[in-house]
Amino acid sequence: MPYLFAQPLITNDTVVFGLLALCLGFIFYTSSLKTGFWSKFYAIVPAVLMCYLLPAILTSTGIVSDEISNLYFMASRYLLPAALVLMTLSIDIKAISNLGSKAIIMFLTGSAGIIIGGPIAILIVSIFSPDTVGGNDFDAIWRGLSTIAGSWIGGGANQAAMLEIFQYNPEKYGGMVLIDIVVANVWMAIVLLGVGKTKQIDKWLKADTSAIETLKIKVTEFTEKITRVPTLNDYIIMLSLAFTAVGLAHFFGDNISSFLTNTFESVSDQKSFLSFLGSAFFWMVVIATGLGIALSFTKAKNYEGAGASKIGGMFIYILVATIGMKMDLNKVLENPGLIAVGFIWIAIHAGLMILVAKLIRAPYFFLAVGSQANVGGAASAPVVAAEFHPSLTSVGVLLAVLGYVVGTGGALLCAYLMEVASSL
Repeated sequence: MPYLFAQPLITNDTVVFGLLALCLGFIFYTSSLKTGFWSKFYAIVPAVLMCYLLPAILTSTGIVSDEISNLYFMASRYLLPAALVLMTLSIDIKAISNLGSKAIIMFLTGSAGIIIGGPIAILIVSIFSPDTVGGNDFDAIWRGLSTIAGSWIGGGANQAAMLEIFQYNPEKYGGMVLIDIVVANVWMAIVLLGVGKTKQIDKWLKADTSAIETLKIKVTEFTEKITRVPTLNDYIIMLSLAFTAVGLAHFFGDNISSFLTNTFESVSDQKSFLSFLGSAFFWMVVIATGLGIALSFTKAKNYEGAGASKIGGMFIYILVATIGMKMDLNKVLENPGLIAVGFIWIAIHAGLMILVAKLIRAPYFFLAVGSQANVGGAASAPVVAAEFHPSLTSVGVLLAVLGYVVGTGGALLCAYLMEVASSL
């Protein structure tokens, strides 16, 4: 589908934000209708998926452009940490610890799927199109794919580390970013589709969901007990708590990142396993989550009764809309060979996760969030977790943070395996 406009029709972020707000309002209004076409539509397509797809259509038709807009940066740096604070105010640490080891197992399975999926995808595509996965020296495709491995196991910091280590041709790096965005977002859409079928999937997996249900019930009962009609005073204090925490997360995140980078060579060296510690975004997520958890031990947790998690959820949906803007549907077939590598790769990741979930009877929640903690990172894992229940948001964040820790090491192993596969 060609662009309707040579340049984006709308470049003013204020107007773009208005369009995203219009999309969200339309989706939430139509999804609230209990009869007619829309009730049947949303019985099949989750509302959160539409919050992602409508902005993608705006980008794909050339009405807006993520390359020009700064809205994703705003949402991921301001609204995401604020949402993490508001949605962890009522966290029950003991109940989360009772979820057991399956969450970690599924996360590590997701990482393993990425590590082995890359080289297997190269081997499969080389049978039909060896040139697609070939290349020499710094143009070698496996070098470029190593950056995707860094992104899909850890995040942006790990991706940058792989680019620095393997020195992939910068002129071709944009193609790898495209594969990362297209494949990861399509997979996220599939995961979100599954959220609406959670009960059926859990039944097929023969999953034990008792710990998750217990956590949901405890949080729901607590919320019902403290629910009150919120006042302007409540809203101001909640926003004060959230954005003071955002300010602190950025202040300390920037300073910790700078200190570690300037003090320790193992952090400043992008080739080091510990380079993720130099990421200000990593520290921002960790500190915001930590502040939210700390507040849960104070009377501040009672602001859940005034709708703290609902405000956090609103911020999350704005983030979802800005993530959707990154998806240009026109580019799906721009480089079919490499896109095929990406989809085979993610299919292996998905297949391994389904197999292990079936074997250990893990709930779909652990499969979905464990996968997104790898592939989507800190921006996507909380979104998916919150779709199951607001009380589960912190599980997605904690697993995403773990992704940063194992990202560089896992991506290095994947890259070396892809190099071997490329030479066969």
